Amino acid sequence: MEDTCHADSGVICKGRHGAVAYIPVYVRYEDEEQDGSVSGIAKSSLQYYVIDSNEALEFKLVRSVADIDDDELVFKPDMSHQIYGDSEQIFGYSGLRVKLYYSASRLTTYLAHTFVEKVDPEKFEGVEPDEVIKPIAERIPPGYLTNLSDFSAALQKDASFKPFGEMKRRFKIQLEEGEEKTYEVYLCDISATGFLDYHERIQTFLLWYIDAASYIDVDDDKWRFFVTYEKYLVNGNPQYAFAGYTTVYEYYAYPANIRPRISQMLILPPFQRLGLGREMLDTIYTHYKDNAKVLDITVEDPSDNFARLRDLVDSKNCLKLDSFQSKKLLKGFSEAMVEEAKKKLKLNKRQVRRVYEILRLRVTDRSDKEAYRWYRLDIKNRLNVQYKKEDRDMEKLKKVLRPEEFAATMTVTSKDQRLESLERQYAELEEHYLHVLERLAGSDLS
Repeated sequence: MEDTCHADSGVICKGRHGAVAYIPVYVRYEDEEQDGSVSGIAKSSLQYYVIDSNEALEFKLVRSVADIDDDELVFKPDMSHQIYGDSEQIFGYSGLRVKLYYSASRLTTYLAHTFVEKVDPEKFEGVEPDEVIKPIAERIPPGYLTNLSDFSAALQKDASFKPFGEMKRRFKIQLEEGEEKTYEVYLCDISATGFLDYHERIQTFLLWYIDAASYIDVDDDKWRFFVTYEKYLVNGNPQYAFAGYTTVYEYYAYPANIRPRISQMLILPPFQRLGLGREMLDTIYTHYKDNAKVLDITVEDPSDNFARLRDLVDSKNCLKLDSFQSKKLLKGFSEAMVEEAKKKLKLNKRQVRRVYEILRLRVTDRSDKEAYRWYRLDIKNRLNVQYKKEDRDMEKLKKVLRPEEFAATMTVTSKDQRLESLERQYAELEEHYLHVLERLAGSDLS
């Protein structure tokens, strides 16, 4: 049978010692395997030794020795560019597996890697393989294990693990297959004995799931940590598996108040889509809402996913307030909504307005053209505030600048551009709001 060959312009690769090689022929045979026989990339190409770091990485939360060999428990990172660079590739290996395992309770860490083949520098002009372990080792606490027998032995210590801090909430979740899981949320600060070391292991997960993640300064006593665990039984004895956490910073607010700001929230993949994020956020609200010194609760640079979660929880909570009942929503946004939501839920005015728009859409009959039109106008009037400010700023400049100077600074958006922008912003908001309402309809509103 005749082979079919595809040629690329070549591959440029930089090794860890700075050596650069250019291989002018990138050959793929239709019937070549990954080991160089059929349907893969030819071993004569450097591309054969390039692997996606997200695919190579394997994470596990290990509860027992049997879990170590259970590939069903493997979960993957969302990203790895904060460790392996923007390309998210590792060069120099075929069949690479990077194993980063944690004991489920104490988060004792095991780090190792295996591979089928490693690039031979003598065959590729001295190009060395990339470092695999070192980039991770530099970002995780020292003392990680590299021997699987040592890691297996360390698992026994998880039986005596107790969560740090004070339990703030316990709840149960019914899975589709009928199994019931128990979860507990604990609040602690840096004064809890042993927690600083534990937090060092917790925050290593951020690198793989939160873009532009940075480790926080845990020496600051204004940090609060809400940590969620799954509580399960082993031979009748309770044990705990780390599931996720949220950090909150208690900012000072004049004269003697605080303004808690939610900084980071992470639920690990094995525990996602179970409602743990909602429960943890509600736990935070419950903890702060009766504190007279708390002005409101804010969020630091929320992701789209967190914005949806926050909107869902806030909308659900506001539905229980008198000022957010259907008849009052249809009358428009009011100061009563701001006051009640701030007093009872510690929401700031901007978030109250957002919740109003979501719940107003919920009670608006979109098949009624007039009712739907009034809703859209209400939202667009709010969005148009930025352009009204732009007009006021231009009027001020016009009074103080000479005509030629004013003409040089003209940046006013045209009417058509404004309309187009308003339509686009509204469409994006409505799509987001409808998504929140869909999830709200499927949740328990009691």
